[in-house]
Amino acid sequence: MTARPDPSLLRRRRAIEGITFISRGSGLLAAALFLARWFGMPAPAAEDRRLIVVCLAGIAVMAVLNVFALINFRHLDGPRYAVLSACQVAGDILLMSGIVLWVQVDGQITIWPGLIVPIVAGALRHRLRGALIAWAATSAAFAGTVITLGDDAVRAGDLLFAIAIPLFVAVLSGTLSSALARQAGELHALRTALRHQAARDGLTGLPNRAQLAEYADGQAGREIAVLLIELNGFKQVNDTLGHAAGDSLLREAGHRLSTNLRVSDMVGRMSGAEFVVLLPDTDPTAAAEVSARLYAEIGRPMYLDGQVVSVGVTIGAAHRPGGDAAGLTALTAAANAAMPRERISGASASEARRVPSLSTT
Repeated sequence: MTARPDPSLLRRRRAIEGITFISRGSGLLAAALFLARWFGMPAPAAEDRRLIVVCLAGIAVMAVLNVFALINFRHLDGPRYAVLSACQVAGDILLMSGIVLWVQVDGQITIWPGLIVPIVAGALRHRLRGALIAWAATSAAFAGTVITLGDDAVRAGDLLFAIAIPLFVAVLSGTLSSALARQAGELHALRTALRHQAARDGLTGLPNRAQLAEYADGQAGREIAVLLIELNGFKQVNDTLGHAAGDSLLREAGHRLSTNLRVSDMVGRMSGAEFVVLLPDTDPTAAAEVSARLYAEIGRPMYLDGQVVSVGVTIGAAHRPGGDAAGLTALTAAANAAMPRERISGASASEARRVPSLSTT
């Protein structure tokens, strides 16, 4: 059975992809309107044609990143989610660093705090590690600018806004994101454990009635055989050896049943000393063979707290052909109806292998 994805994680991913898609879409639209001179700006001079190239490059990068965001939004638990998420962080770093450096150098306008944007994006997507990697990348861009263009490219105080404050934001946002992720993981683990407890028998660890019913419903329309197994002599073990020995008997019986079935089969405990085995895609002949094998397996001596115990077993069986609508309740009732005939006849192995067919109309 595959693990269910954490719903809170999927909601968080959906929010991240949605807001980044909208944010980049707004930037893309603004760049397009700028090129169309909707802001009342004159057409760039011939020597400033490179501004057009830069805007077109920015539009292309944002468009590609938004494609990645859209893919992730549609496949929140997909195998490529982490890779596309990392590509988006890298693209945001490249895009924002380019914008900030361009405005700083050519426009003589200081907007170093803009480098915080990819740092926060890295924190949201990849927690503290992602935030620190984004900070290191933006800091390298700043250092590269200083080395390439000299001290004239920066002003007093730029080190504070380009390095120190982004580092503080990276540590803060990354730590908070990591803490929230850990809390969400712990809550998901708790929910998973509670679901497991609700679907399992507390003594044997086998599926309980609710889990059996859910599994049977999942086999709707398929051929299935049901074996209802009752341990004979369980009460005597409880009365003579105590409840601890009785519990050990039930656990051992559940273990023997589960280890003698296919991966696609399911065995669960209904109540008391009664077990149910579900055999999908199994005809009456094959079900009779399984019944005989389980009959012999349970009949072998058991060693409980230093005592050798042997118990009998009564097995009733029912079969649902493919396309039939009978549910677990009807199938177990039919299997239970077959059990008294076996008790009357002494519960012989030959009769334990009889599998009546159940069909509802």
